[in-house]
This record gives sequence, C-alpha cells and structure tokens, in this order.
Amino acid sequence: MKPTAEQRLWMYRNMVLSRYLETRIESIYMEGKTPVFNMANGPIPGEMHLSNGQEPCAVGVCAHLTAEDVVTATHRPHHIAVAKGVELDAMVAEIFGKATGLSGGHGGHMHLFDARVNFACSGIVGQGLGPAVGAALSRKLQGKSGVAVAFMGEGAANQGAFHESLNLAAVWKLPVVFVIEDNGWGISVAKEACTAVPNNHLRAAAYGMPGVHVPDNDVEGIFAAAGEAIANARKGLGPTLLEIETFRLAGHFMGDSEDYRPAGEKEGLQQRDPIPRYRRQLLDAGLLDENSDAALVNEAQARVETAIRFAQNSEFLSPEAALDVVFV
Repeated sequence: MKPTAEQRLWMYRNMVLSRYLETRIESIYMEGKTPVFNMANGPIPGEMHLSNGQEPCAVGVCAHLTAEDVVTATHRPHHIAVAKGVELDAMVAEIFGKATGLSGGHGGHMHLFDARVNFACSGIVGQGLGPAVGAALSRKLQGKSGVAVAFMGEGAANQGAFHESLNLAAVWKLPVVFVIEDNGWGISVAKEACTAVPNNHLRAAAYGMPGVHVPDNDVEGIFAAAGEAIANARKGLGPTLLEIETFRLAGHFMGDSEDYRPAGEKEGLQQRDPIPRYRRQLLDAGLLDENSDAALVNEAQARVETAIRFAQNSEFLSPEAALDVVFV
C-alpha cells in the first residue's frame, strides 16, 4: 500500500506542525527553570514529555483513521493528538492549565481528551490498551463502524495490561490495532536490559494475531503496515500488533540529563531526524519545491502561534474549580 500525493503531503504537514508545536512548548516550559531545573517553576509546571523524532508513528497510522475511530495514546502524546485532529487551541490551553483547555485545565499534557475525534491519553504506562479493547468491543456489539488504535511504548509490552488486552482482543476478534512505538528506552532502561525477546512484534504469535515490525522510523513503511492492519480490522479479521522502530530526540522528560545514553547516540539520532529526511523524499519526488515547503512550514508555525496566543490569553481555573470534578 502506497500513499497518494495528498496523503504524503498531509503526513509531512502534520509532522512539521507537531515538531514546531513542541519546539515552542519546550521554550516556554523552560522559562523559570534555569539555571537550576525545578519542574514546579515557570508557566507550564510539572513533567513534560516531548515526542520529537516519533512523528512518523503518528502520521503513518492516523492517515488511515477518521474521527469515528478511537485512539488511545501515551504520556508522550502530542504528535498523535495532532495527527488525530485534536483541536489545537484547546489542546495547547490544556497544556497551559487554562480553563479553555480540552478538560478545562484539569488534565494537563499527559491527559488530553477530545471526544470530538475520539482521542484520549494517559500518564499511566499501558493504561490505554484496555479502553481501546473496550471501544472496539462496543463497536462490534453495536454493529457500529470504526476501529480502535492503542499506542504504547515498548516498555508497556512488559505490563500485564498488554497481555490481557491482546488476549481478549484476539479471543473476541476485535477491530483493534496495537501500536508499539519502540524508541529503545523505558525512561532510562534500555529495551535489551528488560525485554526477553529482541522485538515485541514476535509476541503477537502467542495470541494468534499478526505481528508486524517496521524498521528505521520509515514514514511510508509505517503507512503501509498500518494501512493493512487497519483495513483488516475494518473487515472483521481481528487485531494486529504493529511494532515501529523509532527514537526520541530529547530525553524521557524535559530536564532529563540523559546520562544513560551511550556516547554519541543522541548526535547520531539527530542525523536521522525524520522530518528533513521525509522533506528530501518529497522534494525528490517533485511533490515539494523550496517555495511550497516554505509556505507549508510558515502555515504550520502560524497555526501554532495562534494556539499559543489563545492559551496565554486564556484565564486560569479558579482555586474553587479544583473541586468541580471530584466525586465523593
């Protein structure tokens, strides 16, 4: 399965949009946190997990989805939210903790929720797998269209929720696709130090479902593999486990010293940045030229700046609002 010219440009546009969004969030997040890092300081307090480098995973999968399809994502969610079509102004306002955010500022960046496009994420490792299976079961029982996609990191494949969710999805032949974003590191622990198999897609065989490995953070390789998996789910052929070899260009969280990385690893990854790499592919294919690329980048940057202004100009929740969504 090969993407159309329109799909290729859509994937590139959303990769650029996600990257610039995180570039701006990073700069604002670090305000007040130097020279001594304290995550409680600045206009965006708390942890911040950037997805720069992992953009191909999001666009390659979400290019096949519609608003009715369900996506659950991880604590590193921005690239997936962008690709799924989450409303950007409200998403950025949520990251800033403002009342105009997706959840009124209650959730923050790890707990984005947009019912309009059936997107949710969680800061708990592996938490989205069960809800994705539940959403797929609901659609099957009600005879509704739509599939569910559960994104996770490779560390989540060692959680009990992973095995329980794959087993149920296979037993009930549900329209769900499990997507592992394998960036090689579970916080500071290398995959080979904590996972018994060399690649997690091999675990699919234990549950009687296809397991597909996509190497090299390849946008169009991801598109092809995800397209087949999602098409099979729509046909009623059951779940697929898709493992994508990707990487994060930043630390596990902002402020991470990254001392655990081998010398030269991060510099080597920078040379494999997927955005300039895909840009070159599109230039070579004649789908972009320098002028159209500049226009696309400028449009993405303008959209991000609009969202940031919206968030910055929005009001914070009142202190009393902390009790509004608490159940007793």
